[in-house]
Amino acid sequence: MRSRQTVSKKTILGPQTNISFDCTRSLLSHGTLMIKHHCVTTLKTLHSPVSCLAVNNNNLLYAASACIVIVFDLSNHTHIDTFNDYPSSGSVKSIAFNDTKIFTAHQDSKIRVWRIAQPRRHHLLYTLPTFKERLYRSLVPKNYVHVRRHKKRLWIEHCDAVSGLVVNEDLMYSASWDKSFKIWNISENRCLESVKAHEDAVNAIAVSGNGTVYTASADGCIRVWERDDTLRKHALVRTLEKHRSSVNALVVNGDGRVLFSGGSDLSIFVWEKKNNNNADSVVFVEALWGHTSAILCLINVEDLLASGSSDRTVRIWQRGEDSGYRCMVVMEGHEKPVKSLAAVVRPAGASNGVVSVCSGSLDGEIKIWEISKSSDHLCNLR
Repeated sequence: MRSRQTVSKKTILGPQTNISFDCTRSLLSHGTLMIKHHCVTTLKTLHSPVSCLAVNNNNLLYAASACIVIVFDLSNHTHIDTFNDYPSSGSVKSIAFNDTKIFTAHQDSKIRVWRIAQPRRHHLLYTLPTFKERLYRSLVPKNYVHVRRHKKRLWIEHCDAVSGLVVNEDLMYSASWDKSFKIWNISENRCLESVKAHEDAVNAIAVSGNGTVYTASADGCIRVWERDDTLRKHALVRTLEKHRSSVNALVVNGDGRVLFSGGSDLSIFVWEKKNNNNADSVVFVEALWGHTSAILCLINVEDLLASGSSDRTVRIWQRGEDSGYRCMVVMEGHEKPVKSLAAVVRPAGASNGVVSVCSGSLDGEIKIWEISKSSDHLCNLR
């Protein structure tokens, strides 16, 4: 569903970015509901393409472009810092945070850990696994596993690009194209477990608040994992086989009951835990159609789902009274596929606040959109 747009533009040039303010406005109505959206700002990085986005503390936007991470202040859209571990790091695939550290996942199979020093400068602390842990583990032959026909590696090491990171309290989960995911103790800087998860590359990982792990793969499957406290490791509890090709994106809603998956088959599938939040009760609920090319990224914020696609658009979906989802807004403007999304909720009340959605594209641009629901039309959306 497309909306009429009027555009005026001015561009501000800075040392790290070209910032263009697109005063694009649209209004979409469904029944008595009105949703407004407009593009507030376009940030142009010096390095193309944008591979991932992440928001820290609701005010800092981290954007990865090749092996470089660029940091913007979302309050005024200004550049704050640029950092990397060039030339050793490879491109950045994912970014995650805890209270004191920033974690970046890289093409070179490493996870890098950074700290913020005043004034807002980022410094590399170490890589995971740490040199100390690699040295300690290397003394025991059984810690080596076969990764290729004539090649061994420590089980604590990924052997291909790290494609996703999720932080959940003191644990971090990393997914990799080496078909595995690993669990890390953040405070102790050590790998706790490695799980052979799929028959092909793991493209995405999501973790609910109660610790249920979801992995999505190029093999077309989504797998659901829970920790077996008796065995002290994660066990497979369910395999979800609905997509017809590679699954590229996963996101879990706020209460952990609903899972969204996006694939190269143009579909977004909605899955739900039906029995007391048990992981083995996950069932397919519905398919969302509208994108004309592969879905590359998903985010869930408040009661909204946002999806980015190779068709160069961002779609906003919302659930209605009958529990079905409908596309409420199609946001256009990127010249190449939308690779990553991030979002911030501005404080205006949970039901009618303004949501800022950031979309990063292979065209090297980051667009910041504001989406608002009219307070005069507070009803469940479909």
